[in-house]
Amino acid sequence: MGTGARAGLIPSASAREEQRPGSRAWRETAARGVVATQRSPQAARLFLAAENRLMREVLARKLANRKEFEIVGLGAESANLAEELLASGAEILVLSSRGNLTADLTLIRAIRVRAPKVRILQIGMRGGETEFLQCVRAGVSGYLPRDASAEEVLEGVRRVRDGGAACSHELCLLLFRYFEREAVALPSASIHEQLGFTRREQQIIPLLAQGLSNKEIASHFSLSEQTVKNHLYRMKRKSGAEGRMGIVQQCRTQGFFV
Repeated sequence: MGTGARAGLIPSASAREEQRPGSRAWRETAARGVVATQRSPQAARLFLAAENRLMREVLARKLANRKEFEIVGLGAESANLAEELLASGAEILVLSSRGNLTADLTLIRAIRVRAPKVRILQIGMRGGETEFLQCVRAGVSGYLPRDASAEEVLEGVRRVRDGGAACSHELCLLLFRYFEREAVALPSASIHEQLGFTRREQQIIPLLAQGLSNKEIASHFSLSEQTVKNHLYRMKRKSGAEGRMGIVQQCRTQGFFV
């Protein structure tokens, strides 16, 4: 694929113009050949959501050339996106990051609640471990980095359409390593009964004993630092400990070997 097609997926200046099915902008887009208007009943119905207009149209042209897909919606990310998805009858949402992970996760979760049958292929922001794992936890079916080529997006849509998951080999390995880390600290019935610690809170105990910082613990579990702080606050209240090492000592007393 030429460099122009790849570069077309990388947003430049953001154009915040929504193009809803049936609207004037939608009809104009269809008239330019961006949207395929005639497809077989078996074609997968796609909605493309990106703040950048150029990115929307490049993806739409690429996907509309395939008879296996039908583009049923183009638009920017918005609070009404779930309703637009339902109105369009979309089966798959190709969603480009807005550059703010918190906003992306909020939107993904809202779509999963209000349009649970729609499968989401996320085109991410930085492609880092924390961002990837949090998007998976929020409910995406596929995740591609922002510099993915049009061909990679096309293959990702196919995988999601077929009920599979789409991500790079590197990110797949990260996912396995994440669950490996999750299994390291097994929950203790004694700690839960005596102190009321949740499974996640018990998993944090060994890391506290090792002297890891909040930032390091957050990175280890792909959480935000604020989430770790919240866990520690609740752990101190439950155990009556004054500090981090006090929590560790309380757990040692209860037979939790760290």
